Amino acid sequence: MQKNRLLFSVLLLLFAQASHAERGDSEQPINIEADRVLIDNATQISTFEGKVQMTQGTMVIRADKVVVVQDAGGMKHGTAYGHTASFRQKRDGLDEYVEGYAERIEYDMGTDVVDFYVQARVKRSQDDVRGDHITYNAKTETFQAGGSKAAGGEAPSRVRAVLHPKSKSPGSEPSSDAAAVKPGKSGQTSERK
Repeated sequence: MQKNRLLFSVLLLLFAQASHAERGDSEQPINIEADRVLIDNATQISTFEGKVQMTQGTMVIRADKVVVVQDAGGMKHGTAYGHTASFRQKRDGLDEYVEGYAERIEYDMGTDVVDFYVQARVKRSQDDVRGDHITYNAKTETFQAGGSKAAGGEAPSRVRAVLHPKSKSPGSEPSSDAAAVKPGKSGQTSERK
């Protein structure tokens, strides 16, 4: 069991190291399109419903409903809901995207952290990670994945990953500043740089 966790941690480390989000996205304006909108300036909560598309630079979130909350400091937090809501963002300096899907997606626009909940899936190139909850931090280039907690003493659901080997460039060597891998709650793994 411990050997499987270590192997999975190493595989997620490889996935995380190669997932840089487009750096200029957080400086771009946020554009939202929907069928209906309710903006409440008193509570600083805006609700968008019906074929919602939220974009910020190369980042695109599509959902049935998006609720955006602005805190006292002016930072915004968006929660997307859908039978399957989707997230897509271009990787920095590459013609490649990170894509994610879930029934609920929470995006913190100040920290560039995206949480995928319920039937979560995150893809990069041919690599594919699935679990009940996946956190993607675009600034630190890390992923954390975990299964759902089971009721009645049953084992929690497991995380699934398919990670393909990367082709080596001539003269390429492994980076000396590899990310640290630490175990998370109930068998989850997380990576930090």
